[in-house]
Amino acid sequence: MPEHSFLRLRGLSWWIALAISGSPFYALADDTIQFDARFLELKGNTKIDLGRFSQKGYVEPGKYNLQVHVNNQSLPDEYDIYWYAVENNPDKSYACLPPELVAQLGFKEDITKNLQWIRDGQCLNTEPLNGMEMTGDLSQSVLVISLPQAYLEYTDSEWDPPSRWDEGIPGLIADYSINAQTRHEEGGDDTNDISGNGTVGVNVGPWRLRADWQSDYQHTRSNDDGDANDSGTQKNWEWSRYYAWRALPSLKAKLSLGEDYLNSDIFDGFSYIGGSISTDDQMLPPNLRGYAPDISGVAHTTAKVTITQMGRVLYETQVPAGPFRIQDIGDSVSGTLHVRIEEQNGQVQEYDVSTASMPFLTRPGQVRYKVAMGRPQNWDHHVEGSFFSGGEASWGIANGWSFYGGALADENYQSAAIGLGRDLALFGALAFDVTHSRTRFDDNSVYGNKTLDGNSYRVSYAKDFDELNSRVTFAGYRFSEKNYMTMSEYLDANNADRARTGNDKEMYTVTYNQNFRDARVSVYLNYSHHTYWDREDQTNYNMMLSHYFNMGSIRNMSVSLTGYRYEYDNNADKGIYLSLSLPWGDSSTISYNGNYGSGADSSQASLYHRIDDASHYTVSTGTSENHASVDGYYSHDGTMAKVDLSANYHEGQYTSAGISLQGGATLTAHGGALHRTQNMGGTRLLIDADGVANVPVEGNGAAVYTNMFGKAVVADVNDYYRNQAYIDLNNLPENAEATQSVVQATLTEGAIGYRKFAVISGQKAMAVLRLQDGSHPPFGAEVKNVNKQQVGLVDDEGNVYLAGVKPGERMTVSWEGESHCDISLPDPLPDDLFNGLLLPCQQIGGSAPAISHDIQPVIQEQTQQVTPMEPPMSVSSN
Repeated sequence: MPEHSFLRLRGLSWWIALAISGSPFYALADDTIQFDARFLELKGNTKIDLGRFSQKGYVEPGKYNLQVHVNNQSLPDEYDIYWYAVENNPDKSYACLPPELVAQLGFKEDITKNLQWIRDGQCLNTEPLNGMEMTGDLSQSVLVISLPQAYLEYTDSEWDPPSRWDEGIPGLIADYSINAQTRHEEGGDDTNDISGNGTVGVNVGPWRLRADWQSDYQHTRSNDDGDANDSGTQKNWEWSRYYAWRALPSLKAKLSLGEDYLNSDIFDGFSYIGGSISTDDQMLPPNLRGYAPDISGVAHTTAKVTITQMGRVLYETQVPAGPFRIQDIGDSVSGTLHVRIEEQNGQVQEYDVSTASMPFLTRPGQVRYKVAMGRPQNWDHHVEGSFFSGGEASWGIANGWSFYGGALADENYQSAAIGLGRDLALFGALAFDVTHSRTRFDDNSVYGNKTLDGNSYRVSYAKDFDELNSRVTFAGYRFSEKNYMTMSEYLDANNADRARTGNDKEMYTVTYNQNFRDARVSVYLNYSHHTYWDREDQTNYNMMLSHYFNMGSIRNMSVSLTGYRYEYDNNADKGIYLSLSLPWGDSSTISYNGNYGSGADSSQASLYHRIDDASHYTVSTGTSENHASVDGYYSHDGTMAKVDLSANYHEGQYTSAGISLQGGATLTAHGGALHRTQNMGGTRLLIDADGVANVPVEGNGAAVYTNMFGKAVVADVNDYYRNQAYIDLNNLPENAEATQSVVQATLTEGAIGYRKFAVISGQKAMAVLRLQDGSHPPFGAEVKNVNKQQVGLVDDEGNVYLAGVKPGERMTVSWEGESHCDISLPDPLPDDLFNGLLLPCQQIGGSAPAISHDIQPVIQEQTQQVTPMEPPMSVSSN
């Protein structure tokens, strides 16, 4: 049962229900329940009519603050639910569902239009909704609603319908990723390098306004005595992109304005300034979403990995030596990505990755579409070329077939595509399309006055083998005729002083991942082969085979073998990486790693240790190019930033160190916090712990802690998923108590969500309340602190258990819906707070309120008498 259940429930009926929940009763055939009231010991001759409670599911009329469960799924917010007595039958009651709650139930549009309302439009009339059932479970503070699925939009365990999406609150954001490295070469140069990129933005209603920046600073100083003054500095700062977007939930689409990169399932992308409306795959259920890029590689030393697209930095991070995979680039990224690996020893690897494209299929009867228009522009924000427009659509035909096509055109370039896809059920999904382009050049171009016509043919395939826990994606065979050109190629050729090179011919990509559970073997393959009409072929691949096994008393040993090849500008890096590891204790692993290939051979022995859920480090020693080496790497997912540290020493060659910081700041009218980030400018959840500091809150990653103002930001949340954040109750600060420990939110892209936890901070005490006339507040009276949080309920003798007690604090006592008197806590507090602290209750306003003598406790409590003394003091029982 939630910790806050007892504190939230109100009214005499709840106490009756609690009392009789364990009492003798017997059921009759008409679903009524008879109680034996003799077990209640009441004062005087008080009589309690329990007849109403004999009706199954009866709830005493009144207001209750409850969670709401719809078909076993909880809604993100709590609601004040009123129960009313049925007219002409006071022994029955019904729950009033207000419009704001009904809007969250997820009714289909045609059902919503025909809903009927009662009580002046404040309550849903449930009688016409056949099959709808409601039950108030007051012991769990839950309203359980059961609805026929035919009334509701599609939903699943991790995805909510649009009616439950949260646009968030207005606010400012500033996210960053900074990498700093320093390197000293023996007999060479000293180099200091700082690079960074980030996003600043504003959220206003459903709009997200963003600006991306990137920067690089490098200073080099020679160690050669003859060139003591030979040094150089390079620095650069630029705003790379200005843009805005908003969600269009009713259309399952996204509206984007400003500088953007054409995101298409058919055509190759290019930079432009303009606007677009497109079906947003993120708004679809998870099983219908697209393919996110998977970037893999091998670092020979601790290295900085930078992923760019047409000069714009998409992702930058530090990785330790060995194979790496980057899988947290959004699925909205498409086209060719450039990967640059800068090693600590000064070597640089570069290669291109063509992102795979899932078959452009659509559910039967539905349409997915994308429309864009504007003017192409270059990296310097200068427009080039004439106005263009383009669009594409996929229509789901019955029996698993999808028909799709599109067009893209400006004054001198036209391209059109048509395709057909088929859902093969158990055998995956297959699609085929053909694209035709026509390009006209004038006399001023390197091609002269000429028109080029060409076709491109593509086959794409995707399959999830759920029973084998694997996926294979085959997303090109793609063949392009010699005269076929993409819009990007046309723009480059139109502004070039020589004919293009790298004219695409064939390209095919295979991504395969499978886990053979019984054999404890996993296989990963990422392979691409690219041929050209005018230059040599290019092949990139990364293949890894891993096996987990036991040897004697040593459990969960592993061995993995990685073969790789990356090629760029006729330079290839290829080799084999071997790793053998075994566990060492509960949180450590020791391993041997060897890298053998076109570069220098190296071998290392390493110790990996996980400090906690947020931190780990690796220490390695070995040889590289016949020189000894020592390397260290530390990573920490902190509350305010993700921090990676590295240090490297290679005998006779170089010494280096590096740091990587990834974080951000979020500021709203409710407050703000510094925090780590996952996606630049992306979705986040602002947590409010009622001003209590150091409260641990967890989302999908390591816990974050509230700052001195009681605020924290959980950044590892997903767009349009049902995200949960919860308080780690085992690590709460001393004298802090959470009456609510779990919140959830389904946020639109880029939203700043806001959720407030009910957290009370302070000591606990047993107190006795007395009014000015010597009586006590009535049974069930509420005690609230200055933050309007309920911290106690008064029993029938004026005793109350108080939480969140602080020296000198004033609290308010209320009953019958009104505040009647205040109590003041002593400063300092007595040492023994459980010996009956006598607290006079000073009336608010005029004369002391009359306490109805009709209010009697349902259960006769055996309470101890306390002797009144001068307030406020601690008193002892007789």
